[in-house]
Amino acid sequence: MQANTARFLRVSRGWNAAFTALLALVSLCMIIPMLLVAIVSFSSEMSVANVGYSFFPQEWSLAAYQHLIKMGRQVTDSFAITVFYTVAGTLISITVMSMYAYVISLKRFSARRPLTWLLFFTMLFSGGLVPSYILNTRYLNIGNTVWIYLLPSAISAYNVIILRTFIMTTIPDTLFEAARIDGAGHFTVFIRIVLPLFKAGLATIGLFNVVNRWNDWFIGMLYIINPKLVPLQTMLQKLQNNIDFLKSNSGVASTPDGVALLRQLPDQNLRMACTLLVVLPMLATYPFFQRYFVHGLTLGGIKE
Repeated sequence: MQANTARFLRVSRGWNAAFTALLALVSLCMIIPMLLVAIVSFSSEMSVANVGYSFFPQEWSLAAYQHLIKMGRQVTDSFAITVFYTVAGTLISITVMSMYAYVISLKRFSARRPLTWLLFFTMLFSGGLVPSYILNTRYLNIGNTVWIYLLPSAISAYNVIILRTFIMTTIPDTLFEAARIDGAGHFTVFIRIVLPLFKAGLATIGLFNVVNRWNDWFIGMLYIINPKLVPLQTMLQKLQNNIDFLKSNSGVASTPDGVALLRQLPDQNLRMACTLLVVLPMLATYPFFQRYFVHGLTLGGIKE
């Protein structure tokens, strides 16, 4: 029986080559657009205007990156605050949500159902944008502060449900019973038993949090006035909007000096440079989470 199962699970060389070719094709479909973005970011604006997006531009230029460098400390401050609230916010969210998920996963906990219902209720109903803005700015007074990035988004009901399900399906109850027999408390069980077996789930939710926080521009546009607290995505959006405004302003474009200025002002190549500035840090984080994803996929094969 085991021999037949092993023969069924073994992949032949032909299918192995086919799967390899398919994955290589999918990889090229992802790499080629990123390569085009990088090439366009190093192309001159006149080259983009003449030949469009091309792998072989007529003229190479660093105008887009020079324009970003001319902004001075605004880019570095925005990058620093984005990195800070992405890392700090993710750590806070993982800590709070993992503890919440552990509590509602305990079958003997009397308040398990009310807390689960309260969590599920927030997934269906919310106050909306205006009540949230009033609460954060008038009552909590966290508008235009770094806490606006950390506190309102500390808990995601959907992610807590995922973590609770992960605990209930991957960690057997016998481990909890054995720990209680040995005299371990809930905090000891959570630190020494749940967290070591919980890395795959935490890595998945952590990656979701990192990507969502890194790409968030709406909070900075809605709440932030202090230039030092403006996140990277909000700053890049404002920069692009200013360029679009200058290029669409007929008063500037009607003068000879204005026409010359608009021709030299980076537009499409600046968009690609901003895209690389935002995407590359996220691409660098994926290898650190990959091994936990592989562990999560193979965890289901371990039988009690």
